[in-house]
Amino acid sequence: MSTPYLCPNCKTNRSRFNIIEQHVKSVKLNPQTGDLIEELEQASLDPFHVAYNGPQYKVQCGVCGLIEEELTFIKRAQLKQ
Repeated sequence: MSTPYLCPNCKTNRSRFNIIEQHVKSVKLNPQTGDLIEELEQASLDPFHVAYNGPQYKVQCGVCGLIEEELTFIKRAQLKQ
């Protein structure tokens, strides 16, 4: 997070952002009721459960509210230097 950001939507915000840290929780739900059946550990997922491989952080523009991956904000700042 020591890289400049620029919002790709409003194209003016370079300083006001919300950093959203994502914490993965793998679960198995009852298909009829939606109740939690089991909380799964990342190391012991069954063969039919794909492990999360998305970004650790997302960024929200503090001006327009856009939420995207951090790399999107970094790349926009690099293009407009």
